[in-house]
Amino acid sequence: MIRSNQIGERGGSKINFLITIVVLGAMAFAGVKIVPVYFANYQFQDAIQTEARFALSAYPKKSVEDVRDDCFKKVQELDLPIKRESIKVIMDPATGTLDISADYTVTFDLAVYQWTHDFHPHADNHTI
Repeated sequence: MIRSNQIGERGGSKINFLITIVVLGAMAFAGVKIVPVYFANYQFQDAIQTEARFALSAYPKKSVEDVRDDCFKKVQELDLPIKRESIKVIMDPATGTLDISADYTVTFDLAVYQWTHDFHPHADNHTI
């Protein structure tokens, strides 16, 4: 027997379930598109930080071009949209400082929306 207050609620759980599935599916789809790019950026940031810390302490000391080449190898490995020329390396052997930076843009195609994000990884070996 159906109570009078339940008559307007019949089938509501099916609609709620479908909405939940659609929202979770959209979140999973966006995650599959976005997370790998952010993870690759994190890996590149870690690689250039390591390069900045140890480039001048290695034997023989690396030149600006050696540092840029090592960074570009990581770019190719991670399949990032960075050109070799856009990797900026500033080295001052007199003070022992090294700055590495690269700016790039990635466009996420989310089927109903295109989102462009700028990444600015930077690393240096400056002491605190």
